[in-house]
Amino acid sequence: MTPEVRSKYQAVIGLEVHAQMLTKTKAYSSDINEFGATPNTNVSVITLGHPGTLPRMNKKTIEYAIRLGLACGSDISERQNFDRKNYFYPDLPKGYQITQDKTPICKNGQIIIKDADDNEKAIGITRIHMEEDAGKSIHDVDVYDTLVDLNRAGVPLLEIVSEPDIRTSDEAYDYLTEVRKLVRYLDICDGNMEESSLRCDANVSVMLKGASEFGTKVEVKNMNSIRNVQKAIEFEINRQIEAIEAGETIAQETRSFDALKGITISMRSKEAANDYRYFPEPDLLPIVVNQSQIEAVRSEMPPLPRELYLKYTKELGLSSYDAYNLTDIKEIALYYEEIIAHCKNYKAAANWVMGDVKSYLNHNGLEIEEFPLSPKTIAQLIAIIDEGKISSSTASQKIFPALLEQPGAAPLALAESMNLIQESDEDSILTYIEEVIRQHPNEAERYKNGEKQLAGFFMGQLMRASGGKADPKAANALMRETLDKL
Repeated sequence: MTPEVRSKYQAVIGLEVHAQMLTKTKAYSSDINEFGATPNTNVSVITLGHPGTLPRMNKKTIEYAIRLGLACGSDISERQNFDRKNYFYPDLPKGYQITQDKTPICKNGQIIIKDADDNEKAIGITRIHMEEDAGKSIHDVDVYDTLVDLNRAGVPLLEIVSEPDIRTSDEAYDYLTEVRKLVRYLDICDGNMEESSLRCDANVSVMLKGASEFGTKVEVKNMNSIRNVQKAIEFEINRQIEAIEAGETIAQETRSFDALKGITISMRSKEAANDYRYFPEPDLLPIVVNQSQIEAVRSEMPPLPRELYLKYTKELGLSSYDAYNLTDIKEIALYYEEIIAHCKNYKAAANWVMGDVKSYLNHNGLEIEEFPLSPKTIAQLIAIIDEGKISSSTASQKIFPALLEQPGAAPLALAESMNLIQESDEDSILTYIEEVIRQHPNEAERYKNGEKQLAGFFMGQLMRASGGKADPKAANALMRETLDKL
């Protein structure tokens, strides 16, 4: 497809994200909610849909839904009912899904992303509602038969439905990244798409730029990573444009994404809403959420990634790049937060977290919770650098590795025991300078004759002669002064 043809069209994209909640038990039963258990062991007569069994509401799911709604700036519905969504589920034995149709727990709200010009863009949230998951059909274990694992049946879900405000596959990628980050910060979902605890369906259509009506919507499923969501949307945009250009009509359908081939494949014609035959769930009482309950949840909310991003860029003066990297993982952000509670050199703290600390974690395959040094220790290390007692390079190359072997040690005491405290008095530094110049007469003569770049060479020799103990700032000024007098 030529750029000219592509530029005639505008994509319209909405995402439906399903997040499995990190509750101990399922949505409407006491069955264990746990990934990786032996197939069909986390089940009971309720999960299996036996006649006469009744669901019972898991209150934790309500709290989690409110938490996500507050984080998105949504309106929390005071009264909600549950509904049955009916169609054939081979892996949900009772033949219907308990969900919320007319009364979702959260309405409206938004997720903020960056557009192609790095400007903030709000993606509207239509609704967030609670429902249960279906089991898992397994097609690649038995050559002839499909196997069913019902451990996932009844696991609590939050479905986050966006407005059709997304216009590119890149925006979809950023939106889904922000949603995953948010549910992880809120501790309501682990966001693992490979394990299907976070899943995304994309509704994609195209229209001519300037048109007032959206094109025919196609739903794309079976994408197991954020990158695959982006790839599937990009393929689908191009497919629809090519079809329209060829005079074809876009069919409203559900398509599957083949990650190996990078294409979407037709699965079925799209069901109309009335095919689901929604009707009120008679076995669950309505839920009433009052303002005091909402405020109780709000009072226990953790710091959110956008709040921290704004704090770091607006208040602490960090770059957008630094702030984004620090807030990408909640535990990293909280570690940084604790460092700056003891240290006001915010940039240095960011550099240590994103540099030496992350490097150590990556090299050893560890999470920040397993890092042996406390945030206070890193703050103390930054302090003795700022006080001129040690250089940054000495801290990184010598003190930091020594602290990892002795996590309980104080950085200053360790630097003193290792004889690494910088010498900043001029007499001591001048002694090293004179010795270095005396040992390198040819270079001294070349500097005298105009090769001023040799100042770096002399500084390197000075630091080597002093064992890294000479204060670089004081030494650099004194070195240049001495050389210029030759």
